[in-house]
Amino acid sequence: TFKWNKQLLANIGLKINAKLGGHNWSLSKSDLNLITEVPTMLLGADISHPNVLTKVKRSITGVCGSMDLSATTYIGRSSVQKETHNPTIEVLEELVIELLFNYKERNKVLPQRILYYRAGLTPSQFRETLNAEIISLKAAFAKSYEINMPKLTFIIAEKSNHTRFLPDNPQDADRFGNCQPGTVVDKGIVFEKEFDFYLQSHPGINAKARPTHYHVLYDENNFNSDVIQSLTYHLCYLSATCTHAISFVPPISYARNVAERARMYATAANTDLISQFEAMDIENKTKNSEDNENQNFIEVESGSNKNPNYLFPSVSSKLTNMMYFA
Repeated sequence: TFKWNKQLLANIGLKINAKLGGHNWSLSKSDLNLITEVPTMLLGADISHPNVLTKVKRSITGVCGSMDLSATTYIGRSSVQKETHNPTIEVLEELVIELLFNYKERNKVLPQRILYYRAGLTPSQFRETLNAEIISLKAAFAKSYEINMPKLTFIIAEKSNHTRFLPDNPQDADRFGNCQPGTVVDKGIVFEKEFDFYLQSHPGINAKARPTHYHVLYDENNFNSDVIQSLTYHLCYLSATCTHAISFVPPISYARNVAERARMYATAANTDLISQFEAMDIENKTKNSEDNENQNFIEVESGSNKNPNYLFPSVSSKLTNMMYFA
């Protein structure tokens, strides 16, 4: 039998409330001055690339945008990449235009600031992706605005790093020996000529809490380091489904959820097709193994490596403007 407890039921309640359009919590205006003083949209984007265990061998994009001044309500959109493992979002322009349209519908005004948080990139992909996606973002602004184009800040969040921080004084550590949530490191180990910083925003659940490395690659708003670091930290408390700060900002977390959900929907819709290609894969591997019995290598060219015509079901129109991904 499954044992219910209050914490589990409370967590389920948080998700239900968020999916139905409720607000689980918010921050004071003083903590979100950057958003409340000027209409601001937070954009988050991530790409879910296929791996060995993935059934649907296509890259899927998730993009989310905030819809209110409290940065608690988001809507998300997904798309399928034509080129698998392409680090650049191919239809970013169309997705951002749709998010801006929804923002205007709700607030009767377009945002004058755009903070774009991007994840899923390695340092070698920064420059290429920056150049391509800024062009797409500017094109979306040009089609959505008649005058007063918004100012853009482009930030990349790099979670896959091997950096760990420990306090000099053990008394300043938490019970696992990690630094306290809100620890920022922007000197010594960062790039001298770039605007980047490490932020450990979440409480650790073990002795290996990993900070997130943020890179501010493009900033038309001319934010100073204290402002952008403080805002990024405060945003980490606004995840609708978590009762404490998360390890990176909610726009990225939601965008990742949107992409992963789209992949799950596609996997369910293509069950029969996937089974067919997996059977071809086993058959081809067996045949190649027999043909290359006396060779030092086995050439594996299976049906599953060829992209079939997958079905990608769309989200119901009743849910597209709700936080179904929370």
